[in-house]
Amino acid sequence: MANHKSAIKRIRSNERKRLRNRFQHKTARNAVRKLRSITDKKEANKLFPQVVSLVDKLAKKNIIHANKAANLKSKLARHVAAL
Repeated sequence: MANHKSAIKRIRSNERKRLRNRFQHKTARNAVRKLRSITDKKEANKLFPQVVSLVDKLAKKNIIHANKAANLKSKLARHVAAL
């Protein structure tokens, strides 16, 4: 158990950050899944910038690695172009 006041505060803030990161990561994963399942090109072109924005934000906040974000965006761009 934490003995210092600052350590107790750190535990609380870490838990809040963990839950926020988890929510954002799950939201982005669901958006990627949704984009991959779309077969209509017009709808995919509309959704693509939003998904890319979500992925970029995750990479910027170090929730996912920058290279993973780049790979995701590349694969999604290829998917949308192939429709």
